[in-house]
Amino acid sequence: MLPQPKILGDYRKPTPTAGHTPAILHASMADFPPTPADRTQPMPPPGTQAGVESLDAGGAADTRIQAICTWLATAPAGLHADATTLQPASSDASFRRYFRVHMQKPPATTLIVMDAPPGREDIEPFLRVATLLRAGGLSAPKILASSVELGLVLLSDFGSTTYLKALQAARAEGNLPRCDALMRDALTALVRLQGIGAPDLPLYDASRLRAELELFPHWYVARHVGAELSVAERNALQGVFDALLANNLAQPCVLVHRDYHSRNLMVLEADQELGNPGVLDFQDAVRGPITYDLVSLLRDAYISWPEEQQLDWAIRWWEQARKADLPVGTDFSVFYRDFEWMGLQRQLKVLGIFARLFYRDGKADYLAELPTVKGYVRAVAARYREFTPLLRLLDRLQGLAVQTAYTF
Repeated sequence: MLPQPKILGDYRKPTPTAGHTPAILHASMADFPPTPADRTQPMPPPGTQAGVESLDAGGAADTRIQAICTWLATAPAGLHADATTLQPASSDASFRRYFRVHMQKPPATTLIVMDAPPGREDIEPFLRVATLLRAGGLSAPKILASSVELGLVLLSDFGSTTYLKALQAARAEGNLPRCDALMRDALTALVRLQGIGAPDLPLYDASRLRAELELFPHWYVARHVGAELSVAERNALQGVFDALLANNLAQPCVLVHRDYHSRNLMVLEADQELGNPGVLDFQDAVRGPITYDLVSLLRDAYISWPEEQQLDWAIRWWEQARKADLPVGTDFSVFYRDFEWMGLQRQLKVLGIFARLFYRDGKADYLAELPTVKGYVRAVAARYREFTPLLRLLDRLQGLAVQTAYTF
């Protein structure tokens, strides 16, 4: 029997029962707000010579491309790749870049080169966590060759279909069962990931969590909005941060991916690896709150779902987690409160990071995702009285009149 969750706010409460039909199958397309298109860089047609030529733009980038080609020419781990087929595969919010390259034998095989410039990126955490995930039954890329000194890794190729791209396409076609199947696969994989013992990973401690929260006033409020906090607002915001951290740090501790969302999950072929999803961008994994990765997936900055659907998937994860003996309690309403409070910490951090990516790193695409993230923040801030100071600050930043209301 599935739990009967308490009403935690202004969403419609589902009445789940054993074998209940997923809420997503009953939703109309009007329930799904449009989301920005997948911004993963497009891959040029395979087999063309545009790769190296288009990348040969001079400067530091040119030096890195030459380093990749020189490394590939040494046939690392006995693998003979054709450097003339090097093509952009994707980039991310860090200094890492990814390239696709064809093998000389067999020619139809492609691999991925991860470029992580030394001094800016360290590939050793990536190598360690990849080994952990694969040993734990996750579809993480296979490490075929690596050079810590050069900051280069040769990986198995998971293709170019991200979860984001697949979910957007399925939703546009009205294929809601496909969305549900993909998300259920991701939830099952997450339970498996959280069951992996990782005592040597860093702890997601108070200093890390607080440093992330401070990105919000520094980069979003001050730099992006251009607002200056009063002493009273600053003190009130610190009170919100204190409440969040007390909750986050009291949660059970498991392996945390830290960016388990639709742009870092890949749709795999039916017989590829251990099935969906292919998991990427895991090098920042830590040991931390059990709700962190779940809220990253269900309250994704790049694609949003009705709260009723979020709740449906959260219940499904919670049931699997209990069966897998993960440290979750027996009261789903308590768990869901923890989920929301952890989500608020993450979303405040994301607002700061997306602003920083624009103002410091010149990456403007992330600004388009701010409305989605602000929506998550406002919804949770409005639901819990502990976050009333944050809600009032958001109102001021958006130029809205503060409303007086009563709660019981």
